[in-house]
Amino acid sequence: MSATEADGALAGLHVLVTRPAHQAEPLCAALTAEGALPVRFPVLEILDPVDSGPLLAVIDRLDEYDIAVFVSPNAVVKAMNLIMARRTLPPTLQFAAVGRVSAKELRRFIGRDADIFPPRKFDSEALLEQPALQQVAGKRIIIFRGGGGREHLGNVLKERGAQVDYAEAYRRGRPRADVDVLLRAWARGEVDIIAVTSGEGLRNLFDMVGKLGQHWLRKTPLVVVHERMAQLAEELGFKEPPVVAAEASDAAIVEAIRQWHKKRT
Repeated sequence: MSATEADGALAGLHVLVTRPAHQAEPLCAALTAEGALPVRFPVLEILDPVDSGPLLAVIDRLDEYDIAVFVSPNAVVKAMNLIMARRTLPPTLQFAAVGRVSAKELRRFIGRDADIFPPRKFDSEALLEQPALQQVAGKRIIIFRGGGGREHLGNVLKERGAQVDYAEAYRRGRPRADVDVLLRAWARGEVDIIAVTSGEGLRNLFDMVGKLGQHWLRKTPLVVVHERMAQLAEELGFKEPPVVAAEASDAAIVEAIRQWHKKRT
């Protein structure tokens, strides 16, 4: 361990990082910079749609839409890579992002800030509060999302009079994992807190670890990124209420863990 790691605010703390493998490194690096010891255990993998035909068809007629909404960073990356490879961006299309990380990814592709995104809370409810989405009667809106995503955003926009279509830019799968490695880490006391960033990820983790692992899991502190996930954790039988980070960004997760660790030491 380096001197920086030894002196960090999270020195020696074992944090189970459950982000998909291709997205875990920035969070692991941020934790390591604070002295924590990340334990990588992906509970989701991001896959292409089984049939990309409907997504490509939407991209080809993107000029028909007034607003394109991206519900996650994965939706941005998967959809925008295809859009940029296939066509030019419609000049009148407005871009909306649910969260700060999604907005940051959009900026990378379009070279400017998204037209619509919440300045503080980062969920569908906060996006729906934005002035640009209040008077949408007659507007055509395309929502880029993962397979089986929440319907709330689209339903509310339809209630406001918009014509809403969905485009599934990716699907989520459950990766194969060596659960024995995680069980041994628990037995050695090397899982102090778990960071999970979606309800589906939490359910996957619960199922992946099996009966024995669930015994350890329910006793392990949890940091999540939305109150809905805290409710799910309660339903799954977690002993302690989860720590809820301000948003799903790496910085917010690290800060939530830092505050939790400070209170218990």
